Order: sequence, then structure tokens, then C-alpha cells
Amino acid sequence: MTNIRSLLTALGTVALLSGCATPTPYQPLERGSRTSGGYSDQRIEANRYRVSFAGNSMTSRETVETYLLYRAAELTLDRGYDWFVMADRDTERRSRTYVDRPFSSGPWGYWEPSWRYYGRGFGWRTWDPFWGDPFWDRQIDIRTVDRYEATAEIVMGRGRKPGSDTRAFEARDVVGNLQSRLTPPS
Repeated sequence: MTNIRSLLTALGTVALLSGCATPTPYQPLERGSRTSGGYSDQRIEANRYRVSFAGNSMTSRETVETYLLYRAAELTLDRGYDWFVMADRDTERRSRTYVDRPFSSGPWGYWEPSWRYYGRGFGWRTWDPFWGDPFWDRQIDIRTVDRYEATAEIVMGRGRKPGSDTRAFEARDVVGNLQSRLTPPS
């Protein structure tokens, strides 16, 4: 029985981690769930909505903006309109930098009382703020993770699209042109 539990726990962990290693698919955003990313919309007036799409750290800015545009067109058609105008649009980038160091922190915070570290090929080494090598020589790993969220306020209309407005989109054309670029949830 313990082996079965261990196997199920391992499979659950693999499934959870594999979900984190892929870009956000085109899906609704479920607030409070472990799903990272998706679209959401909020009605402001009868023909005006705020639409957004949030991606995870694997989702590119281009994909987030494409999904936002597709969702705006899809929402327009669902509400019985023919075209929409992006009255306002913004893409926000949230960056977070992670630093992996070759030594661990102790009860004194980041710095240990002894500033020694093990260097590959060199053995134990010490670092002094005034003398010697910096400890970040090639063993420190710094990575920045970006997440994008695009938001737009759209105004929908019926009939012919205003020809002079460059922010106006024909909803059926947008859906037809972008549908092949969507990744559905697995």
C-alpha cells in the first residue's frame, strides 16, 4: 500500500511540474486556482468591455497579445456584434530576478560568519570584501523571469467597421486569422 501511495504521489508531482513547463494555453482565467494564466473580461457598458490575458513565465509577450486580440474578437462575436475598437491597450511586464548562490544562508541572514565557499577545482576558498577574489566568479546563477499581462478596453459595434479608425478590427477576420495560432488547454 505504501508503494502505491508513493507512486501516486510521484505521478501527481510530475503532472503538476509538467503543467508549469509549458506556455499558458488559451483558456479562461480561474481566480483562486493553481492554473497560471488565461483570459478574463469585465462588462463596463452595454457595448464596452475590459479584456485581459495573463501568461505564465513560459508565455511570450507576442502570444499574450495575440490571445488578447483573439479574445476581444471572440467576445465581440459572442455578444452579437461585428467589429470592435481598442479604445485603450496596455501590456505589463513583471520581472523577477532569482540568484542561486554556491553556499547557503544561516541563522544570521544572507551572510554567514565564515565567508568560505567551495570552488570547483580549487577546493575551499575564502572571500574578503577588501582582498581576494569575489565569490561570484562563475558559480553564481542569475536569471530573470518575465511574465506578461495584456489588457484592453474595447468598444463593440454592428454593421460596417469604421474605415478611418486604425484601432478598429473586423471580429470575424481576426478569429479566422488567429485561430490557428491558439494552443488549447490539454
